[in-house]
Amino acid sequence: MPRTSSIGRHENGQNFLVNTAVIDRIIAQVAATDGPILEIGPGGGALTAPLTRLNRPITAVEVDSHRARALVRRLGGGARIIERDYLRYQHPSTPHAVVSSVPFHLTTAILRKLLREPGWNHATLLVQWEVARRRAGVGGASLLTAQWWPWYDFSLLERVPAHAFRPMPSVDGGVITISRRMLLPAAERNDYQRFVQAVFTGRGRSLAQIVAGATTLSRREADAWLASAAPKARLPKQLSAANWVSLWSEHSARSASHRARGSRQTVRRGAGASQRVSR
Repeated sequence: MPRTSSIGRHENGQNFLVNTAVIDRIIAQVAATDGPILEIGPGGGALTAPLTRLNRPITAVEVDSHRARALVRRLGGGARIIERDYLRYQHPSTPHAVVSSVPFHLTTAILRKLLREPGWNHATLLVQWEVARRRAGVGGASLLTAQWWPWYDFSLLERVPAHAFRPMPSVDGGVITISRRMLLPAAERNDYQRFVQAVFTGRGRSLAQIVAGATTLSRREADAWLASAAPKARLPKQLSAANWVSLWSEHSARSASHRARGSRQTVRRGAGASQRVSR
């Protein structure tokens, strides 16, 4: 299997991608995007060097000072190298694409930060295989994926065997892409994410019971919604992005109706009290 010559040390918990065929496919994904490129954790430059052939502005954020200086010497002006911890880096607000062979032990922290950052419209990421599967909803979605699905589409591209890295990790990797979308207004994000967490952590012997306990739907309404929208789902992780948007909409509509009824009842009680006082 073809490999690059840059093996590198196992620094900062990172396993370096050395398989040229996988590298070429990742570069092809980035080439299909537009605008400047931000690379997270370039390491020895296995992705950075071929990215320069796209003739687009590249910023690479590297926490290791030794590797950052080596990349500056290797690439010259082909890329802007920033020596910084990505978790403390602020993305530009202008449109850009993201690419990274993510250190496996930092995958969740990096993903959580990335999803909250502005500007970028497409990301191509090499992450731990099980994380790749769960982020893409294969075999069931994670809480993180369900919380962000209305605003991001997660797709699984390929499995990358452990022997494509040096040093070789104990698990395989997986390439995923993340693209922005807008299935719900951004203003609803915080309330929606709390709602998803309540359903994911809800208790019950059936999904209908969980939904009824965590939302404004009654048990009968939850049964009817599931029969129509997700008849095969037995657990929250088996709901699709469309299911979550639909369930949130049902919950929100009933919440608004309950608030309206409560307001009318308050007004009527206030009017009745005023009449008693006037008499």
